[in-house]
Amino acid sequence: MEADDALLIERDGDVVTMTMNRPPANALNNALVGRLLDTFGALSREVSPPGIVLTGQGERFFSAGGDIKEVAGIEISRPRMRSFHALLCEMERYPGPFVCAVRGYAVGGALEFLLHADYVVANHECKVGFPEINHGLLPAAKGIRKAVQKLGLREAQALLYWGDLIDAQRARQIGAINEIASTAEVMVRAGEVCRYLRGKERKLFTAIKRSLNLTGQMDDASLEAVTIEDLAAYLVDDSSAQARSRFLSKQPREA
Repeated sequence: MEADDALLIERDGDVVTMTMNRPPANALNNALVGRLLDTFGALSREVSPPGIVLTGQGERFFSAGGDIKEVAGIEISRPRMRSFHALLCEMERYPGPFVCAVRGYAVGGALEFLLHADYVVANHECKVGFPEINHGLLPAAKGIRKAVQKLGLREAQALLYWGDLIDAQRARQIGAINEIASTAEVMVRAGEVCRYLRGKERKLFTAIKRSLNLTGQMDDASLEAVTIEDLAAYLVDDSSAQARSRFLSKQPREA
């Protein structure tokens, strides 16, 4: 296990578990955001990027979001927000599966992490929301856009305008989380999902994820270019060819 004061990192084969470790609430200060940004970036540059499970230390907080003590003025807040925006970009384009294991509260910037993840497992005690409007703050614009994309405009408006927190059942209904598990099973289940997705053909998973996340921002010419580029990425790949061969071998032969 690799560790520093803010983040614990443990690698088990092709899955890396990152644990945000800032008791009592795992608030996102500059140091933790920077550590997450560096780690996501380094792992994404590996030849075969691992799956990532992100969680928070303890059972009460995945994370309470941004550390409000650091919001002390424009000159401090600007670089902080730039780092946070860069982290959301790294999460969105991370080429491997990114799963969040949520125990307890995941609010503000932490909810933005959930919205940028590929899959979210949460416990029954989970609470999520955007309380910033009640605290004299704003979420990152990228997080707001992702909330609209993942939850729909009306649900995003309800969370952002009112600033209320919702429980796990409601979060699942609107698509903020994927499934609910007992507190004891959250990490186990998140690891299972991450390993399963990591077992998919890597180039195909990466191409699908990129298209899901980015095509809404592209014009038709860019979409065509991406589609053509993806052909070369998987049609000549041995593992993709083997998968097609296995599929065809199961099809009934024509008379």
